[in-house]
Amino acid sequence: MEKENFYKKSFILSSSNILTGILGFTFSIILSKELGAEALGLYGLLMPIYNLFICLMCGGILTSISKLTAIYFDNKYFNKVNLTIKTSMIFTLIWSLIIAIIVYTLAPIIAQIIIKDTRIITAIKIICPAMIFISISNILKGYFYGTSQINVPSIIDILEKFIRIIVLIMVIKFFNFKTVESTVTAAYISICLGEFLSYVFLYSYYKKVKCKYNDKTPVNVSKRSLLADMLKIAFPLCINGLITTFLSTLTTLIIPRRLLKAGFNYSQALSIMGKFNGMALNIVLFPIIIISSISTLLIPDLSKSMSKNKLNTAEKRIREVIKISFILGLATMVICFVIPNELSYMFFKRTDLGSYIWFASLITPMFFISLTTYSILNGLGKQNKILINSLICSFVEIIIIYVLAGFSQINILSYAIAIMVDSSLSVILNLREIKKCVKIQSEIPKYIIYILLSILMVLVLFLIKSYIPPKFELFKNILIIFSGFSVFGITIIRDIRRRPFSFR
Repeated sequence: MEKENFYKKSFILSSSNILTGILGFTFSIILSKELGAEALGLYGLLMPIYNLFICLMCGGILTSISKLTAIYFDNKYFNKVNLTIKTSMIFTLIWSLIIAIIVYTLAPIIAQIIIKDTRIITAIKIICPAMIFISISNILKGYFYGTSQINVPSIIDILEKFIRIIVLIMVIKFFNFKTVESTVTAAYISICLGEFLSYVFLYSYYKKVKCKYNDKTPVNVSKRSLLADMLKIAFPLCINGLITTFLSTLTTLIIPRRLLKAGFNYSQALSIMGKFNGMALNIVLFPIIIISSISTLLIPDLSKSMSKNKLNTAEKRIREVIKISFILGLATMVICFVIPNELSYMFFKRTDLGSYIWFASLITPMFFISLTTYSILNGLGKQNKILINSLICSFVEIIIIYVLAGFSQINILSYAIAIMVDSSLSVILNLREIKKCVKIQSEIPKYIIYILLSILMVLVLFLIKSYIPPKFELFKNILIIFSGFSVFGITIIRDIRRRPFSFR
């Protein structure tokens, strides 16, 4: 029953997140058309800085709140839940305001010294209020995920992405922006307004539902103690997030400088980054929405299993989600391998992304597993190990990019190579730590079958591609995408239901 409930919630969250992802993907397509490759590259340079400060404001809080809420809620400590949320919101608001004011004041320095492009100053100032809204929203989302109330927050996420698209189109068309600076600023204006409305809707819904779970039992612990419990979980995750996000930001800032070394000028370097990071990777990593949905529910689910010493339940869940991640990664790789050029033109009306999409798709099986193993360690309470492992992998990634991006023949592809090595190394390190807590059965024969199935699917999809005339291009692409994901989807369902493979 718990198993069915977990995957039912995962399906609901994945479905809503897929719609959210489609809207987010639409946003990136509009960005690519309205901004162009160079402006999209500049937009991408600020995004990791944006994520870095968000991590500083509220890193680990969503996970911390969801874990504590799940445990308190399971024991019917409703007043303890509400007091934890209230205390966390006050603390986070004060802390976020301090950081936002500092960032706003230092915007010119950040642009000139760190990003080395003064065209981004206004956009940096605009993201400051957005970061505050995100910080508070993460607490509310943590509450909803911990109490398994995922429907309305999912709808709010969809609404926020839709508003973001509308605002972007309206601002760019109304003001008729032409420069790189103005269009990038417009993009971040739409993000800020979307995050504000998301916070308003989340808080309104929280005020409504929390009244259903009040009890008259006095809370025997102080606000300070509840805040300390939250920070005890959040702080290691925040430090981990800060370090890894900083290293990720460093990676993003290194790439254009190494591309200059490879012989490209600054404008070309930004364009290449825009095409690879802002377009090709958006296509390849779109299915990560499903992994993120499962991981979001996996953390509180594992926390409850471990708190009740249900090791067998935890072990089965871990095996299942790792297999789902691997199979989904194989499906993505197969589809991108068969129709890379078609995907490039289908989504971005460009013919120069095919090689990027094909090469980037090689990262998906191990990258998806890597993300899942980090969530598993979170659920097992191994935040310190997450920090150590991610540090090791991030340093390896930076070294690979720094060395390889300077070669003109490799250039931006070094980013994909680095992710492949990073993901493989993190899977090895994380699984070693997971096995210290939960014994996981070896299922190597099944993984060999999955790989053989992916090879077979490549051959079948190439046959489908060759037999459908070019005039039915859109139909062909949709059929290949649907066929690829359907076959692997059926494989996942059969495996979860414990039906053995049959060769009859």
